[in-house]
Amino acid sequence: MLETSTRLLALLSLLQLPGGLSGSEIAARLDVSTRTVRNDIGRLRTLGYPVDARRGSTGHYRLGAGASLPPLLLDDEEAVAVAIGLSSAGGVNGIESSSARALAKLEQVLPDRLRRQVRAVHRAVSQAPENLDTNVEDPEVDPAALACVASAIRDRHWLRFDYQDQQVRVEPYRLVNWRRRWYLVARDPVAATWRSFRLDWMRLRMPTHRVFEPTEFPGGDYTAFVLRDVASTGWTVHARFLVFAPADEVLSRINPTVGVVEAVDERTCVLVTGSDSYEVMAVYIGMLGLDFEIREPAELVAHLRELGSRYLNSIA
Repeated sequence: MLETSTRLLALLSLLQLPGGLSGSEIAARLDVSTRTVRNDIGRLRTLGYPVDARRGSTGHYRLGAGASLPPLLLDDEEAVAVAIGLSSAGGVNGIESSSARALAKLEQVLPDRLRRQVRAVHRAVSQAPENLDTNVEDPEVDPAALACVASAIRDRHWLRFDYQDQQVRVEPYRLVNWRRRWYLVARDPVAATWRSFRLDWMRLRMPTHRVFEPTEFPGGDYTAFVLRDVASTGWTVHARFLVFAPADEVLSRINPTVGVVEAVDERTCVLVTGSDSYEVMAVYIGMLGLDFEIREPAELVAHLRELGSRYLNSIA
């Protein structure tokens, strides 16, 4: 049988398991009686740990939410995983400094063997830039805005914000993170249409606290919807091309998430796509390997003319 202090730490670790455990399950794992389990849970409560208890056939104990953050017990693999995750966090404004502080606190309480392991990983690994497909810096999202949107989704509250010079009021449903960008999938309650919104383009207004009745999302796949919608609405610049090839051939040469292809006839189709800049778009349309004609915008036409002249001048 474990000593009381060691047993309390082991019990605290068990109480943090998802779903909780019954008194008999805890007793079996600690090799004690259920009465001892009840007494130990009373001791934890006296120390300020909020232990929730549910009675009945599905009864269980688990650590609840309290007024302050209690010490969390992690096994070896969990501690290393958290430390590595904190060291590579990014994409949200200010998250690097917050992660560095949390990592420093975690390393202070890690056993020496785990601290050495975490530091060895830090020293042995170099993190290469993730943004290699665009000449535009990745946007960063305000963590407060991210939390506000997530809360509105949780509480089923209408969300109001300014977006590309328009005031928008929507029913928020899901946050999707893709290619280092955050998107909100939401429904316009007036037009009954679905759309994705980039969080770094949103300026939130005061919370509405107005509850809406959820509507089933068509198809159920929020991520797939964002990947399709971004092609026509979620980039900084968009373009329309007339491609002199069948739609099926164009679709076989591109990732369906980066463009929308509409057949014109058996030999031509229209490709609607977007990018962070005209420079990046010029690269990708060239990689298509098919003849095309730019329908819009005029700025891309001018850029390709300049680019074409530069290429021709490079030929000896």
